Amino acid sequence: MKTSELSACFCTPDVQACRDFYRKHFAVTIIFDCGWYLNLRFGESGPTLQFMEPQGEMPVFGGVGVTLNFKVEDVDAEYQRLVTEGLGILMPLEDHPWGDRGFSVADPIGNSLYIYSDREPTEEYRQYYRE
Repeated sequence: MKTSELSACFCTPDVQACRDFYRKHFAVTIIFDCGWYLNLRFGESGPTLQFMEPQGEMPVFGGVGVTLNFKVEDVDAEYQRLVTEGLGILMPLEDHPWGDRGFSVADPIGNSLYIYSDREPTEEYRQYYRE
C-alpha cells in the first residue's frame, strides 16, 4: 500500500465544541464543514483531523486511550500560551529521557494532546533509535 496521507476522524456529538477548541487554541484552517462533518488542517500543508456527528448506528468515540502528538518548534512557548489561554494541564511540562520535552492538555472530547519538542535522549534511550 502506498499511502499519501493519514488522518484520524472522531465520531462525536460535540463537533461544534471541537471546531471552537481547535480554532481558538491551534489556529487550524477549516477545509470542510457541513455542520455534522468537520475537516481541519494544521498549518498551511500540515496534517488534518476530522470530527463527525454519529450517522445512524455509528459508535461514538468515548474519549479514552487516544493521544495526539504535536511536535512543535518551541514547547516552552506553547506551554505558556496554552496556560495563559486557560487550558488545564494533564501532564506538566518536563524533560523526558527518551528524547523530548513535553506536556499534555485535553480536547473537548477527551483526547490527550501531547505537545513536545525534541531533545537529545539519554544514553539509556539512544540505543532504541533506528534513524
